[in-house]
Amino acid sequence: MDTKYLEIIKAPLITEKSRDREALNQYSFKVSPKASKIEIKEAVEKIFKVDVLEVRTSNMPVKKKRVGRYAGLSNRCKKAIVTLKPGQTIEMQ
Repeated sequence: MDTKYLEIIKAPLITEKSRDREALNQYSFKVSPKASKIEIKEAVEKIFKVDVLEVRTSNMPVKKKRVGRYAGLSNRCKKAIVTLKPGQTIEMQ
């Protein structure tokens, strides 16, 4: 497996909402902000060996963070929701 695919897919997003989407064959991932939908589709297909029907992406807003008197911003992040062909699944912990 090529390491460029592992740089595109950062981590799975496991939340209550993403657990509900698994029944619809949809899985959520945190991805690189520079990744396109085509790159995300290729990465998911190569890493998990599944067939992807659709990829939806959204750029998450940057939030203000504060630690004591020091203020800053959270890191930029992109989220991808991937729909698989019926009958295929991805095992997430």
